[in-house]
Amino acid sequence: MHELPYSKSDFGVSPLMFYYEVTRACDLVCKHCRASAQEQATEGELPTELSLQLIEQTASFPRKPHIVFTGGDPLKRGDIFTLIRHAVQCGLPVALTPSATPLATQEAFEEAKRAGVSTFGISLDAPNPEVHDAFRGFDGSFKKTAEMLEIAKALKIPVQVNTSITRRNFNLIDEMAEYLVCFGGVMMWSLFFLVPVGRGTEEERITPEEYEIAFAKIWQHANEKPFMIKTTEAPHYRRFVLRQGGHPLDAPKHSRASRRAPLGVTDGRGIMFVSCQGEIFPAGFLPLQCGQFLEDSVVETYQKHPVFNALQNPDNYKGNCGVCEYRYVCGGSRARAFALTGDHLETDPDCRYQVGQDALYVGS
Repeated sequence: MHELPYSKSDFGVSPLMFYYEVTRACDLVCKHCRASAQEQATEGELPTELSLQLIEQTASFPRKPHIVFTGGDPLKRGDIFTLIRHAVQCGLPVALTPSATPLATQEAFEEAKRAGVSTFGISLDAPNPEVHDAFRGFDGSFKKTAEMLEIAKALKIPVQVNTSITRRNFNLIDEMAEYLVCFGGVMMWSLFFLVPVGRGTEEERITPEEYEIAFAKIWQHANEKPFMIKTTEAPHYRRFVLRQGGHPLDAPKHSRASRRAPLGVTDGRGIMFVSCQGEIFPAGFLPLQCGQFLEDSVVETYQKHPVFNALQNPDNYKGNCGVCEYRYVCGGSRARAFALTGDHLETDPDCRYQVGQDALYVGS
């Protein structure tokens, strides 16, 4: 008997996505890094025994979430394959987000597959080495990333390509979409719109008007390209799609993208994040600590903490986001609202839409 798909009724009891930052160590110095990653592991990183307990507790949610082992670079952690195997044994679907460094070898990817990884998350921020390598602070990162994509394709492990949109590459969205077509293993293209946290405070965000231009491009590619497309920290893309007569995060029925459900998942609402030191947050980009593993249960924190409870009900949001007719499928970026206003329930400053506004900004 197949388990029913994750639905809006699950928001208050179980996250869809559980992100575990297994380490903050990474050999790259990416310009927009949320974690401000460093070469060595952070003091107080959860040891193997506690990490295994965290995984077991994650598997005890009423609905088992997808667990993403992220960082930093999770391949910098010596026990990462032990953690992956344990998660799989606990019944959790596992994704891994390796960095484009010499650690991301054919052998490492093969071991990840044997351990049970079902998806790789690989970051690519431009269709050329000049822009991508500048993003990542490492000459040769583009070449290494292309190699990782080819390895994953050969191993037949689906890949989500993560692209961070800032002033540097806003004009390269179309070129990126075309570039990704050549990699047959790309299952999903996730475009992350900058939240000024960590080293990301030094990057320049695009304007609210440019978001609408980007959304129009993304929607066009969602109609045409063979991979699914979603946005991260830009939930107002769902509003744009609805106003095109589509479904949030969906493309037309002939496209594989139509299989994504219009849930309205966002920070703390279907999402949970635990840092390498066991700090519990609503999302990696929303640094509001709500608990500390092992002292606090991740299940009880998600279900009962006032911050999570407030985030899970869009009627609690303030300003335009709180009265917007799209608040249940969008709700704005709670992380960006917090970063720019200091209030996680405030209106997302990067959304231009006003309640009841009839005209679209692009193509109208």
